[in-house]
Amino acid sequence: MSSRVESVTPARTSGGPLLVLLAASLWGTTGTAQAFAPAGAEPVSVGSARIVFGGLALFAYAWLRGELPALAGARRLLGRRAPYLLALGAAGVAAYQLCFFSAVARTGVAVGTIVTIGSAPVFTGLLVWLTRGGRPAGTWFAATAVAVTGCAILTLGGRGTGVALGGVLLALASGIGYAAYAIVSARLIRLTGSVAAVMGVLFGGGAVVLLPVLALTRPVWLATPDGALVAAHLAVVTTAVGYLLYGRALRTTPVATSATLALLEPAVATVLGLLVLGEHLGAAGVVGLVLVGAALAVLAVPTRPTRPTRPARPTRRR
Repeated sequence: MSSRVESVTPARTSGGPLLVLLAASLWGTTGTAQAFAPAGAEPVSVGSARIVFGGLALFAYAWLRGELPALAGARRLLGRRAPYLLALGAAGVAAYQLCFFSAVARTGVAVGTIVTIGSAPVFTGLLVWLTRGGRPAGTWFAATAVAVTGCAILTLGGRGTGVALGGVLLALASGIGYAAYAIVSARLIRLTGSVAAVMGVLFGGGAVVLLPVLALTRPVWLATPDGALVAAHLAVVTTAVGYLLYGRALRTTPVATSATLALLEPAVATVLGLLVLGEHLGAAGVVGLVLVGAALAVLAVPTRPTRPTRPARPTRRR
């Protein structure tokens, strides 16, 4: 099957969707881990540290495995476009993280989170449609609508929220950044066959972009035992391991489907908030969790592919 068809048709028989759900479960631990950071750790600083150290870890992993030369295959196939595509992916990684925390600072955690997470799969599907000329399947549209609705109920239900236009625009920019790096990652992984090389270079580039941001936020919290443990968890578990799993899934799972499956992240974060941080979940939150779970199950559960029917053989006249 060609990559063009794979990019717009939900995966049916591979284990890719389960890898995305596992990666999203690891990403869902980010908020809980951040709650254990020292009091002086600003959200922008924590987010920047996550990408800086996680990106360096991914790049080191690819280098130690000797997989970085695999990107030469992309250069041969894409020509002069290859460096620009890598730069776009690295910029997407940095923009997704930086714009998200900036949005949260302006318009609040609830609105910033739901606009970013809700818009990311939508932008991904639209960009796939525009760049590849294919249209996502009807199942994807339905599941994405239900999952985004569930996330909105889960995030906004029972909370007083104030909406700031600047914050919403930054959250939308974060969603576009996510879509850009996801699409670039999927294309390069399928061209090169190396998850480690693609993720190492893209997140290594994102680390270079966000290193000055980390320095400007006075990251003295990293020198404390709690700060070091939080940074290690965010870098190794939620970034290095999480995005290696996500990259492996992109080998076989359409990128639009992967972006929707990643909506499991806020559901996991909510459950951890209940179990670990002692947070309360009202009836609206329960409804949101059910909607998210039902929508993701539709995309995650594989179905048997239908066999093409053979044309009937013409009968010979006697």
